[in-house]
Amino acid sequence: MAISFVSTDKAPAAIGPYSQAVKAGPFLYASGQIPLRPDGTLVEGDIVDQAHQVFANIKAILAEAGLSLADVVKATVFIKDMNDFGRLNDVYAEYFGDHKPARSTVEVARLPRDVKVEIEVIAYAGE
Repeated sequence: MAISFVSTDKAPAAIGPYSQAVKAGPFLYASGQIPLRPDGTLVEGDIVDQAHQVFANIKAILAEAGLSLADVVKATVFIKDMNDFGRLNDVYAEYFGDHKPARSTVEVARLPRDVKVEIEVIAYAGE
């Protein structure tokens, strides 16, 4: 099985020793994205503002691999405050629409850069 790494300057560089995404076989595993702009600056604001930036980053990484949100089969959402769950779902639905990948949502004590949300995805890239 071939493994390749995906990197784009249209999403922020990894802030640790990991790749933006790895393609392994027919799947793309995108690392968790937090609300950093491509230049690395943090998007301040509420869960809605931050989630929109997270999705912009995810879309950029998927696009670099020739994929889109329609190819996502699983999402894992890490959220700082479960009270933001409803507003996060509203933003999530804006991006996925009728496409409903499997998903887990986990409330966590803290996220990098003290952000409110981090999302990682797995996408099916085909054979």
